[in-house]
Amino acid sequence: MRHVSGLVWLLTVVGIIALLLFDFFVHVRRAHVPGLREAALWTSIYVSIAILFGVGIWLFGGSTMGAEYFAGYVTEEALSVDNLFVFLLLLGSFKVPRADQQKVLLVGIAVSLVARTAFIFLGAALINSFAWIFYLFGLILLFTAGNLVRGTGEAEEESPDNIVIRLARRVLRTSDTYDGDKLVTYRDGHRVLTPMLLVMVAIGGTDILFALDSIPAIFGLTQNVYLVFTATAFSLLGLRQLYFLIDGLLDRLVYLSHGLSAILALIGVKLILHAMHQNNVPFINDGEHIGVQEIPTLASLAIIVGVLLVTVVASLLSPRGRARTYTAVARRRATEFLEVEKDPRYCDEVYHKLLDAEAGLRALPERHRERVRAQGELMELLNRAHRVHEERVAAGSCFARPEPSAT
Repeated sequence: MRHVSGLVWLLTVVGIIALLLFDFFVHVRRAHVPGLREAALWTSIYVSIAILFGVGIWLFGGSTMGAEYFAGYVTEEALSVDNLFVFLLLLGSFKVPRADQQKVLLVGIAVSLVARTAFIFLGAALINSFAWIFYLFGLILLFTAGNLVRGTGEAEEESPDNIVIRLARRVLRTSDTYDGDKLVTYRDGHRVLTPMLLVMVAIGGTDILFALDSIPAIFGLTQNVYLVFTATAFSLLGLRQLYFLIDGLLDRLVYLSHGLSAILALIGVKLILHAMHQNNVPFINDGEHIGVQEIPTLASLAIIVGVLLVTVVASLLSPRGRARTYTAVARRRATEFLEVEKDPRYCDEVYHKLLDAEAGLRALPERHRERVRAQGELMELLNRAHRVHEERVAAGSCFARPEPSAT
């Protein structure tokens, strides 16, 4: 099954499109905020579909293809979780109401899937034409791994900005306010675009930029275009549900960047070893193949899974992780309560989540609580949220609940 027939390709593409349409018409068309149970249920369903598909690959294509698919899927899923950090910042930066975030994510993911498919076929064409492209892919991943390590100490609460977003802001004329989840509205008798379209472009465009790292990474694990496409597609399909499932845990994964850096470095080395094994570059070993030992796919899969397990466990057990989680969540919930969420159905829910985050802050060791209290901007933000809540309770727009101090 190294060669995949056109019929199999057609059925696979139709199946993926059907899943996207099902997601839109069943879940996203009606604006709502998914509860934990709904997010967990559909995340498990999409992960199960991806796993069952991989089992089918293993049974009909052999253990090598199966291992390549699972290695690619796990790697792409891990990279997708890292991308969720940026999605979180984007949705906060554009002040997207919670009930409308599902549609934004799904449309952005659909755009990304189309763009990544184009990148995949472009990458396959380059690989078939130029053996030296593996050297380039390997260097890209090693460079990215180094950047991930250097970037872990930087602040992550800044609003993300890149060329896609700047270009979209310049080209698209939008209104300043949302009109539900509509893409077009009327202002002063004129038809204008809402910020909803801009944030969709931002999500899709930002994820396209992520593909510059993820596509070389998966090509480092398999050169089978069908496996590259399906592993990428399944990792994206469940991303919307995963976002709502682990929203509160994203900030907790303090060592995720370190783990991803190790994984990308591993794949980068694997790519360079493969390039050396097939070398035909004239100025490297006189254009002759170099007899090096390549890293087996099963070994790569085991290392990737092991690194991710260690990364997640270390992050969840880390006091620094807890401090970072509650600080980031408290800041985000307070901002959401004050500036984003206007729907009375959700304002009280957001405020209760803010109180839960503050309870977590109070349970931290004293040294971490001191660091929180030293953040004057954060403390003022939290105090302002409490004052506004008291005003809303007095006006009858929210339910009362005890309000202990943040720390």
